[in-house]
Amino acid sequence: VAEVNSLNVFPVPDGETGTNMTLTMRAAIKEVGEREFTSAAELARVLAYGALMGARGNSGVILSQILRGFARGLDAREVVEATDLAEALRQGSVTAYKGVMKPVEGMMLTVIREASDAAVRAAEAGHGIGDVLESATNEARASLARTPSLLPVLAAAGVVDAGGQGLVYVLEGMRRHLRGEVTDV
Repeated sequence: VAEVNSLNVFPVPDGETGTNMTLTMRAAIKEVGEREFTSAAELARVLAYGALMGARGNSGVILSQILRGFARGLDAREVVEATDLAEALRQGSVTAYKGVMKPVEGMMLTVIREASDAAVRAAEAGHGIGDVLESATNEARASLARTPSLLPVLAAAGVVDAGGQGLVYVLEGMRRHLRGEVTDV
């Protein structure tokens, strides 16, 4: 949280991006609770609803829109296969872009779009779900590194986009979970 907060210079240098994204994800996780779900689609819908209801700040709202699109991409899926994950990430990107009146390249929108593009390419190449998520995560990191070249305020401050960094952490958390690595929430 502190690291992401320290990167926050755009659109408002309020130092709250990490806090807002964390509060949004915690609200999503709280909504899920200890319930059992009959499908991946149902879980994704509940998670997205919790994120929307608990969204904080610009970054939290954008994250909630990514999760909303992600849920839409998993509509009617009992389990998540590689192509489903790629489509969910793509829908997350599309929904987030639609949710922002004047999208600006060089922030978390760019990171999710480029990560989802990489996921789609990996799925189309026939890779499994682990490789699709790995491709998305690797491209998210690369996209994040490029954000200062797209947004002069980031270059001037010598930082990457805070929301983009938070999104990379979300994807890395998904990747660790898929690998069976335990992480604290």
